[in-house]
Amino acid sequence: MAPQKKQVYFVPGMAAGSEIFKNIKLPENSFDIHILEWLIPEKNEPLTHYAKRMTASIKVENPILVGVSFGGVVAQEMATVLQPEKLVIISSVKSARELPTRMQFARKTGAYKLIPTGLMLSADDLTKFAIGPRTKKRLSLYQEFLHVRDKRYLDWAIKNMVTWQRKEPLPNVLHIHGDEDIVFPIKKIENCIIVEGGTHVMLLNKGKLISEKLIEIISG
Repeated sequence: MAPQKKQVYFVPGMAAGSEIFKNIKLPENSFDIHILEWLIPEKNEPLTHYAKRMTASIKVENPILVGVSFGGVVAQEMATVLQPEKLVIISSVKSARELPTRMQFARKTGAYKLIPTGLMLSADDLTKFAIGPRTKKRLSLYQEFLHVRDKRYLDWAIKNMVTWQRKEPLPNVLHIHGDEDIVFPIKKIENCIIVEGGTHVMLLNKGKLISEKLIEIISG
């Protein structure tokens, strides 16, 4: 009997769709890939409740969860419900203390509430918020994958990213992070697998390397 395939569920970054994983390749004889789509949050929906709703489409026990950026935060909350075999986050954070200073300031002052999400629904504006103002090449690389432009979702996602309350990392989380990530600077990140030259969009421009690291982690 052939060994059972690993069931891998990916959670994309903020406002991103499945296309963001186009450069991630896992051997088809060993892995089945499932990419979760963002749900529109209910009014004032807690992150824990939202994460539980996100698990509804996962029909296997002990899946492998892989979350990117804000998707990594959501994946960690999903993990408290699912008990995954492996939990991997990429370009993300494991606790509130790993958030950059500007986000911690926004949480304390409530400044995130002033972000005009109703006016930033263009791909260009949304990209600049999601990955920070960077070169036109990086913006164009990422912006084609940002297509969740619902105002309720954006307000909710920004609030829950900035105000995430987790104090201590989950004991089983595995973290892949680029040393040139300016959204979540490496200096605040603890206990991670470092990708040299990796930025916040390394999922796209270093897909082969990230794929290799995922295979190693999942199979290890």
